[in-house]
This record gives sequence, C-alpha cells and structure tokens, in this order.
Amino acid sequence: MDSRNKIKASQELSTVPRGTRKNSKKPAEKNGSEDLPLLELANQAGDRLDIPAMEQWLWDAACKIRGATDAPKFKDFILPLIFYKRLSDVFDDEYEKCAEKFGGGDLARAFIEADHKDAIKNNRQPIVRYYVPHEYRWDTIRFHPKDDLGEFITTAMREVAKRNPGLSGTLTLKDYNEKQSNQRVLDDDRLKDLIEVISRHRLGLKNTNADVLGEAYEYLLRKFAEGQGQSAGEFLTPSEVGWLIAEIIDPEPYTKIYDPTCGSGRLLTKPRLVFNRKHPGEESKAPRLFGQELNPTTFAIAKMNMFLQDFTDTQIEIGDTFRQPKFTVDKKVMRFDYVVANPMWNQDNYGADAYDEDSFERFQDGIASKSSADWGWVQHIWASLKDNGRAAVVLDTGAVSRGSGSQNKNQERDIRKMFVERDRVEGVILLPENLFYNTTAPGVIILLNRLKPLNRKGEFLLINAADYFVKGDPKNILTKEGIKAVAEVYCNWETREKLSKVIKLEELREADYNLSPSQFVDVSEKFIHRDITDILTDLAVARQEREWADKDLAEVLAKLNFSVSFTPP
Repeated sequence: MDSRNKIKASQELSTVPRGTRKNSKKPAEKNGSEDLPLLELANQAGDRLDIPAMEQWLWDAACKIRGATDAPKFKDFILPLIFYKRLSDVFDDEYEKCAEKFGGGDLARAFIEADHKDAIKNNRQPIVRYYVPHEYRWDTIRFHPKDDLGEFITTAMREVAKRNPGLSGTLTLKDYNEKQSNQRVLDDDRLKDLIEVISRHRLGLKNTNADVLGEAYEYLLRKFAEGQGQSAGEFLTPSEVGWLIAEIIDPEPYTKIYDPTCGSGRLLTKPRLVFNRKHPGEESKAPRLFGQELNPTTFAIAKMNMFLQDFTDTQIEIGDTFRQPKFTVDKKVMRFDYVVANPMWNQDNYGADAYDEDSFERFQDGIASKSSADWGWVQHIWASLKDNGRAAVVLDTGAVSRGSGSQNKNQERDIRKMFVERDRVEGVILLPENLFYNTTAPGVIILLNRLKPLNRKGEFLLINAADYFVKGDPKNILTKEGIKAVAEVYCNWETREKLSKVIKLEELREADYNLSPSQFVDVSEKFIHRDITDILTDLAVARQEREWADKDLAEVLAKLNFSVSFTPP
C-alpha cells in the first residue's frame, strides 16, 4: 500500500467513534474534488461522553494551543468548535433518519434543504433543528488541508450561521484566521491538532446531553481562568447553586424568567429544566427565558447554550443592563414573573450619575455606594418583577450586613432598611465558603417577593447552609443534601436547628437591619458552661483520687522490692 492510501485508510478508520466496530464501508460522498468518509453514528449502546472523559478531552484540547494564547482565552477557541461539532453531529443524526425515511441520502438532503428554506420564509420550525450544508460538515473541516484551515473554519461557521437565523451572534464572533502584530494567533498547525482532539468524541443526540457546552465552559473557567486571576465569578454561577435557586423558584406554567446579568445562561436555564422535569410532556407550557449580558463572548456562549437546549423562544440581548436595559415597555423596565441573577459583586463602576440619569424609575429607594452596586442591582431586579413576582439574587455576604451597627450614615444599610420595612425581603440563604471562582467568600442568596403570603407578612426566613459542602479541587461543592434541606425549610417556612430560623421584623430592627443568617442561626457545636466553683471541686476530688491510687501502687511495688517515689502534680 502506498503512502497516500495508508493516509486515506487511517483517516477512514479514525472516523469510527470509540466503542464502534466498523464492519462495512459506506460509499464516500463527493465534496468538491475530495472523497470524504462520513462520520458513522455512535453505537446504540450510547457511547456517552461522561464528565471525567469530557474533562480529559478538554484538557487535551487546551494543551494543543498552550503557548499560543493566554490560558483564560483557551475557551474562546475551543467552545465555538465544540458548539459547531454538536451542530454538525446532531444534523448528521437527523439526516440519517431522513435518509431512512426517504430511501436515500440524496433525496433526504434535497428535502431537508428545501424544507429549511421554506421554514425560514414562513417563520416556522424546520424538520431538522439546524441545517449544516454538506460542504461544511464537521468531517470536511477535520480533513481539510492544513493550509488556509483557519480561513475555511471561519467561513464555514459564518455560512452555517447565515443559514440558521437563530445562530445570529454566535458563530460569527470568532475569527480563526485572527492575527496580532501580523502573526497568526493560532497557526494552522496548532489549529489542525486542536481539530483532531475535538474530533475524538461524537456529540450527537445519543452521545451527550444538551448542556455539553455549559459543562465545558465551566470546566475551562475553573481550570484556567482561576489560575490567571480572572474574575470568572462575575459571569458564572456554580452549577449546584443554580439548581438550588431553580428548586426555590419552582416556576409555574406560561411564566417568564429574566436574568439581567445572564453570563453563559446556565443560571437562567435551570428553572426551566426543573419545570420540564416536574411537568413531563408539558414543554409547550414551559417558562420563557429572557437575559441580557454585557460581555460579547459570554453573550455568544449564552445564545449557543439556549440553541443547544432547543429553547428557541428564548431572547438574549447584549448590553449594559445597569445603564441601558434592553427589555423595556413604555419607558419602564419590562416586568417578569421571576428574576434570577448573579451580578458581579461589589461593582465600583457605577457612580451617582448612573442613578441620577436613569429614566426607567428603578432606583426609588436610594443611591448605592460607588464602591458597591449590589443594592443598585437589587433595586433594578425589584423594578423588573410583576406584582406577584419573586426573585433570587446572589451577592457577596457583605451586602446583607455592611453598615449595620454603625453610628454613621450608610447608603447600603439605608436601602436595605427600606426593603426590610416594606416587607420585600422573603429570606436570605448563606452559602458555604469557596464555592465561587473568583473569591473564597461564601456569598448569599437574597430572596425577594412582591406578594408574600399573609402568614409570612412581617416574617423573614434566614438559612445558614454554611456546613453543607464537600471539598473540591479547586473549589468546594454545595451538596445535594444541602440543596434538599434548604428547599425543604423554605417550602415549609420552618425554623430548624443549625439550619434556619423564622424571625420577626422587630428582631431585624434590633439588629440594625443586619440580614446575615450567621447572626441568627448558630451552626457550631453547643458547649455547656459550668460554674467555676463546681469545676474547682471536681479538680480537688480528682487530685485526691490520684493520690490514693499512687499510694496503693507504691505499696504493691514495695512488696515486689521496687522502690518508686511519686512526685505530686
């Protein structure tokens, strides 16, 4: 066999997913002047990509581009490729089904293309989730000549985005031919190696869950952004914190959920996923999702996540929510049934002008300190709730205690006081320390409710979940037991030893509006404090008993002809 045939045979063999034996060869399909083998479907057993395999896969991918760019930017090159491969593999899955239905690949391809054009024209859902033209399938990228590979990938992504309107703002973000100082950021050699690693696992419908991109995003941030001192936590909420919030929100059918600082979108999707789990077969009634994100790269990832989850009715906008919210009605912010948010903690880039120039009537309770916009965000979120709306906001622990007990005027404490006195706060959850990626601080979840039940009026539930964690690397992890316990005490509105306490308004007034759960819920072990006289009496008795024991021992030793003297203590 000559070298050219060896290379071709090697390429055909490498397209077979792990765990699949290739017994017969499919005919190659024409693509320009090249014959490219189709990537075979994974075996029916699943060939699932589990978390350990995914993390090793991502690590290997990052190693291929190490040195070409800063570690926090690895995700900018890797995630769009994972997204594109998922699109291509899912399209191949659906194409295979159509080919079986129509009795041939050519007929299926013609039908899919015609249906897709008609669907766009008539604003309806096409027969396939996403349309990937034959000339831009993943295997055409994988086996494209190394020369001009970056340009071809960029073209392929933009063409696929053009044919799928829902992908607007996603695949067009990254230029794989990008240059700095007239040098390629990622040369074609490294890019070829990266493509080969990405090709290692299939990402079809049976091979991985729809949140594969979110999981990959979280891993890359945890592994690389943290080590570089990047503020990853400003747009990433640990997954288990998101599940806790989703269980507490527990949305109703036909509602709307909003995240003004949606980051990658994982916090926003979880209440909807909880709804789908609790209401099987009722996906048409699921809440609609709305989000806004400032960072263009993270905005693109959020849109990718929604696309992969098939949440096609989701609306994600880009921009600075604090200065220019995109969801507005009649010159006021749009109002939603639920708001979930993890704004960047203690933002110091919003001065008095950001509040004074606001035209949306959001900051009616005061101007927060320039050193921390936390209660500015809380006011925006309150303004974004319907009359019966509820919210869960993740903030630094200082947001619920700063300024309390001080004789000086404090802007945060004064706004917090307004929220407490007007019975807007439903509760506060103290989280374990070292969960978040840019800080070891524990964080809190502030629960807001515009329509508290009558039996909860004037009451506040403080939950101290600080002990519900397991050690992780590099971050701790909130346990499933913790999520269940917190959700239970919230649902039952109960005081539970070493976890929660229902307190009255008067108690918060006495605490100068300090809402920190650790002030009211003690999770430490109890110690019994005894009177000093009793302790001294016990010590005297113990000393006497020791002296008697020493005397008895000396007598026994003397009978054995041993001479021992005991020194009094």
